[in-house]
Amino acid sequence: MNDTPAYDHKELIELAAARMPFGKYQGRRIIDLPESYLVWFSGQGFPEGKLGRMLHAVYEIKLNGLEGLFDPLR
Repeated sequence: MNDTPAYDHKELIELAAARMPFGKYQGRRIIDLPESYLVWFSGQGFPEGKLGRMLHAVYEIKLNGLEGLFDPLR
């Protein structure tokens, strides 16, 4: 029995390529958004849908000090 959780690595690659579609950081890769901006979103509420899920994922990754996950994808 394999205890490794199933994860679709394509999602991580898609997240690394995604760009912010609006606002002050429009056009910047979501993984490169400042942590303070993600913390602000966390307090205000992440947008609905896929963008919100992506922003929340990057927030959690940065919050837990796992930004290095993105290094090979840059």
